[in-house]
Amino acid sequence: MDFGLSDEQILFKDTLRRFLAEQCPSTRVRSVMESDTGHDAALWHALSELGVAGLNVPAEYGGSGLELLDVALAAEEFGFAATPGPFLASAMAVTALVAGDDEANRATWLPRIASGDALAAVAIGEAGGEWRPQALATRVVDGKLTGSKPLVPGAAVADCLLVAALDADGPGVFLAASDAPGIERRALAVVDMTRRVDAINFTSTPVTRVGGQAALQRCVDAGCVLLAADASGGARRALDMALDYAKQREQFGRPIGGFQAVKHQLADMATELEPAISLWWYAAHAFDHIRDQSERHAALAKAHLSDVFERIVRASTEIHGGIGFTWEFDLQLWFRRAVFDRSYLGESGYHRARAADLAGW
Repeated sequence: MDFGLSDEQILFKDTLRRFLAEQCPSTRVRSVMESDTGHDAALWHALSELGVAGLNVPAEYGGSGLELLDVALAAEEFGFAATPGPFLASAMAVTALVAGDDEANRATWLPRIASGDALAAVAIGEAGGEWRPQALATRVVDGKLTGSKPLVPGAAVADCLLVAALDADGPGVFLAASDAPGIERRALAVVDMTRRVDAINFTSTPVTRVGGQAALQRCVDAGCVLLAADASGGARRALDMALDYAKQREQFGRPIGGFQAVKHQLADMATELEPAISLWWYAAHAFDHIRDQSERHAALAKAHLSDVFERIVRASTEIHGGIGFTWEFDLQLWFRRAVFDRSYLGESGYHRARAADLAGW
């Protein structure tokens, strides 16, 4: 059995990495993240022309109709480049629309999302770091949604919002146009400036039901896998930066990479990252092909890769010494990104407990 990537997937990854290196170097990342919106419409349009926005949009709606693994490979490259923008929010929103049973909203929004003409965001978590569907406090009554969502990535530039809420049928996903009445946004000061987050209050906002708890869970599982892939790419970049620096920085007349303690630290980083890659590959594969196990594998991948990313970027910062902590040095971009990947959709302890419960432990 072949557990590697296909030639087409490798080509796609290489193409996207070259594009981001040329069109979105760290200078552009900094420019975008320090802007008012944290969004570069020209960059997103160019990525949409490459097919990134429509990777998981079914072909009948103008997308590529690919599997989550292909979307996750793109997420890995975005993590490697610390690419700013709405990719995660858009991909999760597409998952919710595809998994739901509302054909009207699919026909309205998916073609526009695939072409890059519209952006979508998802609003899931609630106050107190609550991510469990059964604990949702946001309610829908008679087609009107009321509640609060404290962490909504991409909300400021989204054309529609897919909101996790409860109605008479239980947890589900509901769609609200961004200009619908009763929506109040507040931009948050965040650590990871490449992915802006808003707090949103809904007051009797008109919505339509996209799908039930199954659609919501698919959206969350996809997000967990994409965060794991992003963390994998970010950890790879932090490791590469540490390795390059260790070859160049000299102390006592020799590169610090020649010192045993630094060698061991670099080796530990590499041996921790390499086996973890297969974890999110398998989770992405299970999402489409082993659905009865996909939720557990998504939780495990998210928990482990976010921890790996944090440890590797911290170790890389230590190897760089004082310069690694400065705003002027690029490593801080990935340090900040690791904070987002760890916290969004729930901390690693939460997902490990979920995985244990799903395994019947």
